[in-house]
Amino acid sequence: MNIFECKDVSHNEACGYFSVNNPATNEIIAYVKKTNKQELEQIILDSKKAQIEYAKSLVEYRSDLLYRFYELIIENKEFLAELMTKEQGKPLNESLGEVVYAASFLKWFSQQARNINGDIISQKVKGQNIFVLREPIGVCAAITPWNFPLAMITRKLAPALASGCSMIVKSASQTPLSAYALQMLFVKAGFNDKLFVVVNGDSSEIGEVLCKSDIVRKLSFTGSSEVGKKLYKQCSSSLKKLSLELGGNAPFIVFDDANLEDAIRGILASKFRNSGQTCICANRIYAQSRIYDELCDKLVVEISKMKVGNGLCEGVNFGPLIDAKAIERVKNQIQNALSKGAKILLGGSKHELGGNFFSPTLLSDVTDEMIIAQEETFGPIAPIFKFDTEEEVLIRANDTQYGLASYVFTNNYRRQWRMAEGLEYGMVGINTGLISNEVAPFGGVKHSGFGREGSKYGIDEYMELKYICLNM
Repeated sequence: MNIFECKDVSHNEACGYFSVNNPATNEIIAYVKKTNKQELEQIILDSKKAQIEYAKSLVEYRSDLLYRFYELIIENKEFLAELMTKEQGKPLNESLGEVVYAASFLKWFSQQARNINGDIISQKVKGQNIFVLREPIGVCAAITPWNFPLAMITRKLAPALASGCSMIVKSASQTPLSAYALQMLFVKAGFNDKLFVVVNGDSSEIGEVLCKSDIVRKLSFTGSSEVGKKLYKQCSSSLKKLSLELGGNAPFIVFDDANLEDAIRGILASKFRNSGQTCICANRIYAQSRIYDELCDKLVVEISKMKVGNGLCEGVNFGPLIDAKAIERVKNQIQNALSKGAKILLGGSKHELGGNFFSPTLLSDVTDEMIIAQEETFGPIAPIFKFDTEEEVLIRANDTQYGLASYVFTNNYRRQWRMAEGLEYGMVGINTGLISNEVAPFGGVKHSGFGREGSKYGIDEYMELKYICLNM
């Protein structure tokens, strides 16, 4: 394990280690060893060797190991949740929910591993039989974010293992401890330790090696659109398969015929989960004119009930942001909105706890010209936009380069389908603010990327089709 505790900062940095900080206290909780280029290249070679043998295994074997892996995560969920809260900051209940969510992908794909079937195609020429096989693509790599340090790994790892692939994971430098804990349970489940390896260090160097390697045949990335485009270019030389789950700018549309209490619960769940640091959280909240003021007033009441603090403390349901850069991004968006006419109904500044804590914020009179309407916030700001007609809000909701998630609250059944079909997004939640699960395809369109994770479709990202024409 490339982790240890030590307080000698200068010595550790000189020896190739980086620190992991608790965002709630800013205390150093561990040091993690950086992986250099030579080490990574050897890891890739070892991964290929292990993958070749693993691909020969029976699907029942893979299925059983995945299910055992799932059981071990559930058995250790309290430990994993506490570790996650310490390095990421989210409240303990949210961390526990993520651990269970992360495990669900292993359980789901342990079942899907038994359903990897090919096809027999009707003869085109007499005497020729046509077969289609689905084969594992080979060595895979994943680059994962800090906001969901377990789930973003298992959502990629589980289908890779189910299909017979190996995986190298570059975890986020802010949250590597959860990844290493997952790796330990992976080995304990009975897998070859070369089939899933966690690496850390210089993101640019590691990313370039993984992208340009001809041995690595698949890259899955979750993160910003800017970084995703860079990785896309770097992968061109090796022509590897890609899955990119990138930034979002999710509209959350509340019509005047919606159940307002349900809509408010949906906004709270979508906007403020993980302190607003999710790619599918509500970024632009559109309220129809007739219910605009009422929605704002009720949101003030409900958001005021949130308890901000260290995620390990009892009753806390709103933790810190990940770091000081996140605080600055939120502050800049608020200042821009205020300079163009927005009003603060609640919050709007750093929390009295200081550090990386920022108060849950509600803004009214927000317009499409403000930065907050155009860029992903990734923080606890709920901006409320006003609209009049269905046609108007659909145009405004689609007026973005992003296309990951969207939400609609209405009790008009025809409108539900019109909006679902008209919204240019990979995912649409109707009368719900929580849409993520292991059985549905997760992913976006436009600058939010391509490829799907989870569901029966997710395993296709790790398979290649082989056509066999047998002349009898």
